[in-house]
Amino acid sequence: MVKLKYNEKAASFEFPVECRKNRRSLTKEEIEILVKNNNKSDFKDWSNVLVSSAEGEFDPELICDSQFSGFVVIGRLKNATLKYHDLELTTGIYSSALTDVVVGDDVVVRNVKYLRNYRVGSRVILFNIQEMDCTKHSKFGNGWLKEGEEENVRVWISVGNENDNRAILPFESMIPADAYLWSRRRSDEKLMKRLIEITEVPNTKKLDTYGVIEDEAVIKNTTLLKDVKIGKCSYIKGAFKLKNITVLSSPEEESQIGEGVELVNGIVGYGCRIFYQAVAVRFVIGRNCQLKYGARLLNSVLGDNSTVSCCEILNNLIFPFHEQHHNSSFLIATTVLGQSNIAAGATIGSNHNSRSPDGEIIAGRGFWPGLCSDFKHNSKFASFVLVSKGSYQHELNITYPFSLVAFKAEQEPVHIIPAYWFLFNMFAIARNNYKFKKRDKRVIKIQHIETDPLAPDAMQEVLVALDRLIFLTRDYLKKISEESVMKAESEEDELQAAKDYLHQNVDADFTLFDEQCQKKYGATILKPVKAYKEYRKILKYFAARSIVDYCKSNGFEKFSRDVLEKMEKISLFTEWLNMGGQIIPKIKIDQMCEKIKSSVINDWDNVHAYYDSCERNYELYKTRYALYVLERLYSRPILEFTKEIWQDIVNDVTVVATDMYKDSIYSRQKDYTDPFRVMTYENQEEMTAVLGTIDDNEFLHVLKKQTEEFNLDLRVILSVE
Repeated sequence: MVKLKYNEKAASFEFPVECRKNRRSLTKEEIEILVKNNNKSDFKDWSNVLVSSAEGEFDPELICDSQFSGFVVIGRLKNATLKYHDLELTTGIYSSALTDVVVGDDVVVRNVKYLRNYRVGSRVILFNIQEMDCTKHSKFGNGWLKEGEEENVRVWISVGNENDNRAILPFESMIPADAYLWSRRRSDEKLMKRLIEITEVPNTKKLDTYGVIEDEAVIKNTTLLKDVKIGKCSYIKGAFKLKNITVLSSPEEESQIGEGVELVNGIVGYGCRIFYQAVAVRFVIGRNCQLKYGARLLNSVLGDNSTVSCCEILNNLIFPFHEQHHNSSFLIATTVLGQSNIAAGATIGSNHNSRSPDGEIIAGRGFWPGLCSDFKHNSKFASFVLVSKGSYQHELNITYPFSLVAFKAEQEPVHIIPAYWFLFNMFAIARNNYKFKKRDKRVIKIQHIETDPLAPDAMQEVLVALDRLIFLTRDYLKKISEESVMKAESEEDELQAAKDYLHQNVDADFTLFDEQCQKKYGATILKPVKAYKEYRKILKYFAARSIVDYCKSNGFEKFSRDVLEKMEKISLFTEWLNMGGQIIPKIKIDQMCEKIKSSVINDWDNVHAYYDSCERNYELYKTRYALYVLERLYSRPILEFTKEIWQDIVNDVTVVATDMYKDSIYSRQKDYTDPFRVMTYENQEEMTAVLGTIDDNEFLHVLKKQTEEFNLDLRVILSVE
């Protein structure tokens, strides 16, 4: 119901103190010009308007057909033009209604039908806007409460689970690591309470907020902006509704919002592009993200450098470098740990498979489901799992990283090829690090992101997968009554016999059964011997490369015993977490949580500083972990390694590095030689014109150089005497 209230004119007017500096009242002559130009004020004496006090910096002729209510403060206003792309407008205020507004220097306010309670920066263009309003209790997308507000008005984002019990509070500086910390440690009630407290630190709680449009922002042809904070150099054109949001932007990382966009209750990160009827409600979008072509992002956090188009994302926490396109794909109640690609038609939901909608999926780095694949909640995937097309009707727990999962039949085991990427698609995995680094357009990188597939988080999964292959091989050998296992006197001896069998029978062709990978029907593990050997090679490669990088960074020309003993003194961490893309030892996160609970860490800036300190020590932690990996592989302390063992490592790793390059070339060459690839072209010349040649591939040139340099460094540095 519309309420009628008759206006009562105030006898006097009080300007905000900060608005009076370098400002003056209008002269009689200026008022006459304003009235002549069909401008109106709620005060006959125009005492509610202040202008720049500098001589010659206010031209009243540049204000026409406008209404001034409450207080209005105007900065420098001289005859000039502002130009952005093809839009060129004369500075001034035209055909607009302003209430309680402060505008900076050299602005354009044209055809803004209702502008209330805003601070507008300098060189700003506001053009063709229906309504632009800010309430005194606005939070600009932050999950805060103001004085007198009830808890039920607080804005939460229900990531990871539809039942709201992983919900987090959005805040302007949030990064995926913060969201992951908050959403996963739900049993720690004291930590949950403290996270709310540190989120509230910047909140004054006073009912005195006003909207902000920072310098050089351009907003045109937009219907509604309510309770918004718009950063420097933002460009907003044709948006439908922006309500209770912050748009972070800077001259170095400009954000843009386009036609038909609707954003409600959230934070848009620096350098984002949101276009073409995209909708986001209760959200945080990281740096350098794109949301376009009707995409819907609801109750979700989207990590840096991600692109989402034509699809729907509900109740999700998504780490950086996520790609999701095509109209038929969507995610529900999922935590995806980054570097992921959701193919067309992939249906990751619905999660209503129990008595309530509380199912979840957790997918490690590099998750890649195939075309038209669908999954049942709850499911969990290790890092860099490729899932082939299929309708997976039962819960999955894929613990083999870098694997291929294939659907066989509804009531049969799924098929898994562990280490698939290394066996059959080396180009893709070798290119991964290069590709993501090149796509990272962030100028300021608050969220640290590990783009290398061979990092401690994935390597710890490889170690688990190796142990699992040995365990399952032991069971298989028992089943076929293999003599070495049958003679074993203890479980330890049985497992050692299985390990020896995998080492000694490189051409053995058998399959294993893993009941833990799929509910009811388990999984058939294909090529276990090849996978076992490949996993070991990759672990050696990771370890050797980490040692070489450490020696080069610290100026050690040789990996001597003195250097080894120095490395041994570095703290060893064997459990790692992917915190929003940054790989951190789990115990470090545990320690940080204790600091938060004990009030040693009192705001999110200090949390981010803690992440920074972990990143500064990452190479050290990774190097020590590399020694641990080698000790696990050779079942002895690193100081007891013989010269022969080190030579074995050098030989194996040299082969791996060389094979990575050769297999990458081979993988790419197939795109030029496969007859089914070639058949759409009239001749070789046409194919070359369309695809180029393999010699044009920049990555392969980089990889060749890197491989040659690494193999040389490896032979020199790891030639242990």
